[in-house]
Formats: sequence, structure tokens, C-alpha cells
Amino acid sequence: MGTREKIIVARKTIGERLAQLEAQRKTLQLRLGKQERAIDTRRKVLIGALVLHRLEHDRDVQFAGGIAEWLRRELPKFLTRDGDKQLFIDLLATQPPGGFIVHHEVDRGSGLVSSKAP
Repeated sequence: MGTREKIIVARKTIGERLAQLEAQRKTLQLRLGKQERAIDTRRKVLIGALVLHRLEHDRDVQFAGGIAEWLRRELPKFLTRDGDKQLFIDLLATQPPGGFIVHHEVDRGSGLVSSKAP
């Protein structure tokens, strides 16, 4: 086989090159989607961390109480799965004066979350 024949065999058709580029595009789109979901999840976690931090440490009782009241009113409408509701049992319960329940324990067998005062 001569040099000219090797070049012809190695060259891809336009259709093959387009198919390869389409596969690369799909791979990059999947990677971009994964990256965007990770950013979205991180934003949600940070917002949640801020809200919980304000509930637990804010000296402005009126502000923290307002957040807690809003959560008790809105969370039951938002949470649909029993497991999710269990995660927020401490926020959904009526709070004792002067504090919020923040200690959670997970039963490894059932996966249920229980909360109690620290």
C-alpha cells in the first residue's frame, strides 16, 4: 500500500466527522447539565444553611420568629414526601419560648429522623 492510499484510508467522510462532532456536542451538553445542577444544588444548600443559621443564632427574636413562623406555614405545603417532612419535624413543631430544636438523630434501620432539644 502506497502513501497515497494510506492518506485516503485515514481520511474520514464528512458524514463521519459530523457524527463524531455531534457525539462530542452531546457529551459536552451532558457535562454542562451536570455542572448546572451542581451549582443549583450548592445554591439551595447555602440558602438553607443561611436560614438555619439565622434561626439558631439570630439575636433578633422577632426576625428569627418570623422566619420560623413562615417556615411552619409554608413547609407543609411544599413538602410532599413523608421522609422530607421528617427532616423538618423540628421546624414544623411549635417551638418552646426562647429556642429552637436543632439536634437530629437518624435511625439507620428505618431512616426516620427524630429531633430533640440539645
